[in-house]
Amino acid sequence: MSLSKKMLRDIKINKTQFIAIFLMAFLGIFAYCGIYAEYYGLEQTSDAYYSETNMADAWIYNTDFDDAAIDKINEFSSQSDRQAVFQSVVNMENKPDITLHFVEKGTVSKFYVTEGNDFDVSDSSGVWLDKRFADARDLNVGDTITFEFDDINITKKIRGLGYSPQYIYESSPNSLTPDFSQIGFAYLSHKAYPEDLTYDTVLVKYNVSDKEFKDKLDGSVEYSSLTKMADQISVAKFSDEMTQHKMIGDVFPIVFILVTFLTLLTTMTRIVSHQRTQIGILKAVGYRDRTIIMHYLSYAFWPVLAGAVLGLIAGPLIIPQMFYPTMMSTYSMPRWNPGFDMSFIYIAALMIILSVLVTYVSCRRISKENPANTLRPKPPNVSSKSLIEKSGIWSRLTFNLRWNWRDARRNKFRALMAIVGVMGCVALIIAAFGMHDCMDELKTWEYDDINHYESKLLLSYDANPLELYYILNETNGSFIMQQSMEIKANDMEDTVLLLVSNNTDLISYTDSDRNPIEIKEGDVSASVKLAERFNLSVGDKIRWHIVGNDKWVTSTIGQIHAEPVSQGLIMSPDTLKDQGLNFTPTNILTPDKFGENYGSIKSVTSIDKMEKSWDQITHAVIEMVYIVLFVAVALAILVLYNLGILSFTEMEREIATLKVLGFKTNVLRKLLLTQNLIFTSIGFILGIPLGFYFMTLMMGAAGDSLYYIPTLTWGNILLSALITFAISIGVNLMFSDKINDLNMVEALKDVE
Repeated sequence: MSLSKKMLRDIKINKTQFIAIFLMAFLGIFAYCGIYAEYYGLEQTSDAYYSETNMADAWIYNTDFDDAAIDKINEFSSQSDRQAVFQSVVNMENKPDITLHFVEKGTVSKFYVTEGNDFDVSDSSGVWLDKRFADARDLNVGDTITFEFDDINITKKIRGLGYSPQYIYESSPNSLTPDFSQIGFAYLSHKAYPEDLTYDTVLVKYNVSDKEFKDKLDGSVEYSSLTKMADQISVAKFSDEMTQHKMIGDVFPIVFILVTFLTLLTTMTRIVSHQRTQIGILKAVGYRDRTIIMHYLSYAFWPVLAGAVLGLIAGPLIIPQMFYPTMMSTYSMPRWNPGFDMSFIYIAALMIILSVLVTYVSCRRISKENPANTLRPKPPNVSSKSLIEKSGIWSRLTFNLRWNWRDARRNKFRALMAIVGVMGCVALIIAAFGMHDCMDELKTWEYDDINHYESKLLLSYDANPLELYYILNETNGSFIMQQSMEIKANDMEDTVLLLVSNNTDLISYTDSDRNPIEIKEGDVSASVKLAERFNLSVGDKIRWHIVGNDKWVTSTIGQIHAEPVSQGLIMSPDTLKDQGLNFTPTNILTPDKFGENYGSIKSVTSIDKMEKSWDQITHAVIEMVYIVLFVAVALAILVLYNLGILSFTEMEREIATLKVLGFKTNVLRKLLLTQNLIFTSIGFILGIPLGFYFMTLMMGAAGDSLYYIPTLTWGNILLSALITFAISIGVNLMFSDKINDLNMVEALKDVE
């Protein structure tokens, strides 16, 4: 009981240090569990969603599938499941893009109903509509809706609203983020089709590898293309998002915890050393070594336990909810819940155990001494002369530098902890600012260096050619063709973007240094990121086809360009015609603002809106950067404060001696400040390359659609230096009063 009272009294006296211990444990676990809870929430929720809806393993496309082809697909595996679908993009009032799915069974990639009736494959008069589209258009269950396609109008009653696992991410033709009032999907029974239905897509489930299934498919069925689940645009986009969040979770919280552990190590060592005399008194009055050790273990155990438990609870509750609103503006799922993993508990337990072990090591060393030695102050560390001290340079150094050099050599562990602690915090700050800079650079590269148009006009499927040419002339615009394409090369395949355009001042193609280049007539140019993934170089051959067109063509890579946002091929209309394909414009680019209403124009977007969509899609990453930055700064303050206390405590006798010898307080402050700045400078310099490495890891996980060149700007370095050294100097000034209030008698007297 008496030792418990002593512990509470010591905690009260040293409340600042124990609050720092609590906060460091809390911040480390809070960041780790919070960021990982957000990632695991995305992963676990999407996996459960895919499982509930029986998400397809692959999509097989063709102009039509007969019963014989479908029967052959069923023979590939005894446990395979398949679903034939006819897909068609249709028109409605105000011309949104609605993709209709006329479904044969409704058992694969099932429609997930949130309002209304369950999907009924035998209902010929009903439609099940995308909830995000319905909300944007103020449509409800029971309303009637009319679709127009192939000169046919069909009117159906909305039976239900919900989601589809194929549309977690919906790509918008003129924006990086989906405009749910202009895009959507609907599921209908195959009986709802007004004519004889010929299926153009087969969704399959199989229990073999992707390669094995494809090999069997190639040998038995005619088809135009195959898309595996991992390559499906919605799955791939959401997977890239999760990968980036996981990478942040892999790197930043681990650094938090390591820096926290190192600081705990120095803090608990200082507390035990500072109470050396009290430990001697306890030993002298009969307390056993084990009792004393257990008493001091509680100093680390309770604050770290409280911080770890609070971080374990608060992290998953707070951090995911900060990101999900932004994620929900881009991605569509019926549920958004934080995830949980046993690693949360393991990491929290590990931090508690390590803090106790550190304290045990410190107490164990003192407990081996007899009471008489323990009551005496700890003798100062003695070190031999170094090469610098033996050289002629030594006599030319100021007293300040010589004193700090010898103090650092006598207390190597404290110096090392100071440098490592600062290095970890600086690395986090550099990486956070670097990610922010990279996002800004990508935006500037795409919307300032490459694109110079003011408006981008999306053309209707039934556009009037005469009206289009009139608009083109009136707006000084230029036709472009943007289509999804499937590419195969070096035993790899993927769906990327094809851009076909004439030479125009409205688009500037660039190299990796962001210098303008010209794509020569007759050349097929591949983006750098695409070339890297497919291991392509100039002169290599590729096979590709436009999605929706069965014709495969073979092309030779003539150039390689750099594109930050969308990866694929670029060529001219004449080059496309040389490949045997028709140039079919999908957009008009114009340097003017366009607000007129033409039947041939489906929608209009401005460069400003595209920049805003970029800001929206990167908002979640930027938010995470701010959280990392905030925690890194808070951790830096705690690290430097604890190290400052440790330095002052270990140097009390030396400072008192210098005061007796006549050194003024300002000189002593300068001694401490110099040491602090030296350690901070070394840690800062070492933290720069580590921060750059972290930044590279973070941006490298951004997915296959983004291409960036990792750069470390002087602005990043200077701002990080300003923050780090401001914290260092500010913390040092906090100890000025301690020098004035130093008890000279207590610091200098020897225990008799």
